[in-house]
Amino acid sequence: MADLAKRLVHSFRWIDPGPESTHLVSDMSGWWRDPEILAALGPALADLYRPSRPTLVVSPEVTGYLLGPLVAAALGVGFAAGHKEGADRQIAEPVTWAQTPLDYRGRSLSLGVRSRLIGPADRVLVVDDWVTTGAQVSALYEVARTLGAEVVGCAAVVADCSPAVTATLGIRSLLTSDDLAPN
Repeated sequence: MADLAKRLVHSFRWIDPGPESTHLVSDMSGWWRDPEILAALGPALADLYRPSRPTLVVSPEVTGYLLGPLVAAALGVGFAAGHKEGADRQIAEPVTWAQTPLDYRGRSLSLGVRSRLIGPADRVLVVDDWVTTGAQVSALYEVARTLGAEVVGCAAVVADCSPAVTATLGIRSLLTSDDLAPN
């Protein structure tokens, strides 16, 4: 785990998008490029919740679609995609939706999962790359609970939220934002 954390920090960078921007932008592309990180991420995130015996991993698009299947494979369980509602999205089967609280950009999103993919026998683990406000995690918890599943928690690569949010949502992470603070 210590070696993975070092690799994650080393392959991460902050980008200055220019004079009009008020903040740096995180660039995690090095994580996806490094085959050793890819091989280690699923098992490392799975180990954060392995004792809780999840039966299903749910992750929000877009980068959650990379991480979720890695964790699901490491746990030997299935994966369900958390879709963001948009005008251009047509899902041709019932979807259970939940509205997020305001996120770090001050916006609220609708996230949904195909209703047939989560049931009362499931123990759901939400997986994401970076959790700042917990808004998407909260919405996915609501979807899982609406469909009768038990939520076991959230495994994240980076937790960048307050201790209260971390505790309330049961977030466990490989890194915190302090580990990636710009120099």
